[in-house]
Amino acid sequence: MKQFILFAMLGGVGTAGHYLTLILLVQLVGMAAVWATTVGFMVGALINYFLNYHVTFQSDKTHSEAMLKFFIVAVVGAGINMTIMFFGVNIFALFYIFAQLAASFVVLLWTFAANKLWTFSVNVQQKILPEE
Repeated sequence: MKQFILFAMLGGVGTAGHYLTLILLVQLVGMAAVWATTVGFMVGALINYFLNYHVTFQSDKTHSEAMLKFFIVAVVGAGINMTIMFFGVNIFALFYIFAQLAASFVVLLWTFAANKLWTFSVNVQQKILPEE
């Protein structure tokens, strides 16, 4: 539970980057919310990778392994995010920020579980067998 709380708190930094990008692209550029959230999601994912690698999971994996897995999880998360935004804005006519709040909650659950269990997981054999 402590790790999830830390993940969510540090994720707030990436989420701030995501929302700032989303709002600027919608309000200043006039980009559609579904596309703007996707750009914002990428900004947030870059921020979150480094925070999660170093702080939340304190990973000792190589960046080539961890980053590839992290961004596979992020691409799935971006798809979930886009889908919720599309339905929220285009089908249910929600204000884009309200749709984004719902999407952020669902993606938070997905990314924490996937990153904990796959991206930054410790090899079970390493935990069981002592080093020689």
